[in-house]
Amino acid sequence: MNTSIVDVTEENAQAVLIDESFKRPVLVDFWADWCGPCKTLAPILVKLAHEYNGDFLLAKVDADALGPLASQFGVQSLPTLIVMIEGRPVDMLVGAQAETAIREMLRKHLPEPWQKDLAEAQALVQAGKLEEALTLLRQAYKDSNETIAINFALTSVLIELKRYDEAEKLLGTVRLKDQNHDYEQLKARLDLAQNAEKAPEITALEEQLAQSPDDLNLVIQLAAKYTQNQHQKDALELLFKVMQKDINAKDGEIKKEFLEILAVLGASDPLTKSYRGRLYSLLY
Repeated sequence: MNTSIVDVTEENAQAVLIDESFKRPVLVDFWADWCGPCKTLAPILVKLAHEYNGDFLLAKVDADALGPLASQFGVQSLPTLIVMIEGRPVDMLVGAQAETAIREMLRKHLPEPWQKDLAEAQALVQAGKLEEALTLLRQAYKDSNETIAINFALTSVLIELKRYDEAEKLLGTVRLKDQNHDYEQLKARLDLAQNAEKAPEITALEEQLAQSPDDLNLVIQLAAKYTQNQHQKDALELLFKVMQKDINAKDGEIKKEFLEILAVLGASDPLTKSYRGRLYSLLY
């Protein structure tokens, strides 16, 4: 059954309420058209069903149309919510309910939505798809109210992607009580990575630019090398300093390189948000 919400009938009751509950939890909503609290509850349940995206099935039972079924479940007042797992009721709420109460009941029997993102991100990391994993981990970190385990997973990916500044900032948010062995290992990895010698061609270009700071061809070459070696912040900072003096330097080529780096990073990347804002401050 590939759906999140279904109306229960006499014909599908066995399949929906019993058979499906062996595959995933089923949240049974006993309601009636005359029941005001039922109508208030309905959009909350639909919202949760969509949010959990199929992790549970919302099974709606019209208690007037299916009175014998409601009696079989011991329903005495409406609305009544019952959680079915492996063919048996395991939890119940009766009467008007706040969304927080329903979430709390679901939380006991379901993984949080962000846990799916975390599991998928971990699989992507194993497959070497670090940029895709990074997007999921950012969302999971936000949705989980900045869970420390996701902080460490996100930091690890950032280090692999040579996003050292962001990794350092993220580790800096870890409270003293959470600075465990995993934290110490990540900090050591980050320190080693930050202290590692830059590629020789980068060092050579930096030295040339130091000797000829107004050579915009060298600026573009160095920015390209920075980007190729995952030092996007260095590239953006280099180009931005030129644009601060002349927004259309080298006939707009500097700005073009700057915008191309932001496009590759993507709109949701913190570097993009920061440097796009700084660019707007120059333009407006």
